[in-house]
Amino acid sequence: MSTDEQLDCVVIGGGQAGLSAGYFLQRRGLDGRFAILDHAPSSGGAWQFRWPTLTLAGANHVHDLPGYGLAEALGVDCDEWPASTAVADYFGRYERRFDLPVRRPVHVSAVRLAPGRDPDDPRFTVTSGAGPGTRETTLEAATVINATGTWDRPFVPHIPGAERFTGRTLHTHDYTGPHTFDGLRVLVVGAGISAIQLLIEIARTATDVETFWCSRTEPVFADGPFTPEQGREAVARVERRVRAGLPPTSVVSVTGLRRTPAIAAAQADGILAWRPMFTRITDTGVDFADGTHLDVDVIFYNTGFRSALDHLAPLRLRSAGGGITMTGRLATVVAAQPRVQLLGYGPSASTIGANRAGREAARVVAETIGT
Repeated sequence: MSTDEQLDCVVIGGGQAGLSAGYFLQRRGLDGRFAILDHAPSSGGAWQFRWPTLTLAGANHVHDLPGYGLAEALGVDCDEWPASTAVADYFGRYERRFDLPVRRPVHVSAVRLAPGRDPDDPRFTVTSGAGPGTRETTLEAATVINATGTWDRPFVPHIPGAERFTGRTLHTHDYTGPHTFDGLRVLVVGAGISAIQLLIEIARTATDVETFWCSRTEPVFADGPFTPEQGREAVARVERRVRAGLPPTSVVSVTGLRRTPAIAAAQADGILAWRPMFTRITDTGVDFADGTHLDVDVIFYNTGFRSALDHLAPLRLRSAGGGITMTGRLATVVAAQPRVQLLGYGPSASTIGANRAGREAARVVAETIGT
């Protein structure tokens, strides 16, 4: 296999984690020796695809990228801006300010061990798939930082009878706003913050809508602020899992959900009337374990995402536990292949975690190549 370019590091993904890694790689003196490959058409990471009613104020906190904060970059109070617009603008300004080597759109199809190398000194071929007007391109790199996140892998649970449903089925990934549900009976599925926020938004904003809510486990709401100690414990639990080769869990599954004023009001108004998960889907709705049936027009899954790692499959990184065994100071290093790092996987799957992981990933790369 011929290669088009040889680099010290390829970063896959141009969201928060990828840009953070790029910033710190520059600071380590690797300018001109790495590339950031982003499959999206423009700046903004997964944020550019979020629904238009999600504002910065309503989003989970967008942590500043290193060296150039959001407020400084945009210069105005943008809390009420759509998060998709504000973050895309911010990330674009950030890329230009530091002249980061972002290439887009580039869809990485496979990462493989380069043939003919000493196993103790491997290199990797990073292949991007050919598309209209383009050709397949292969880069060779000494190290790989994967920062592809989860947005491209929405998870929908398998429920018997799903193929029979004659209504509409969608995922958080597909949501465009509440008024697409005007006049409909909508079943929201999920126990995380997105499920609850969107259930409330649809119930309060859509016209002549009926909403219902269910999930596999009943959410636990906690009163009072989310403490730093809870945050550290949540991260520690996720880190223990990935170091043991188990699939990561979400932070919410550890901390529970905060009972915000909006959630308390929705509970008082009967919007958050929880039901256990249905067991079967029919032509017109869903069946529950207690024998009852609910007719609905829409099943709206807010059931999370999985890490987008299919392009790493040729490296055979997964452990017997179903996850990828991680090591290193911040659990960013793949134990089975230490020259590959995963950002946004496990404990680094948050905006602040991505920045810390980006710094550590750059340190590991510099140490590996002897800079």
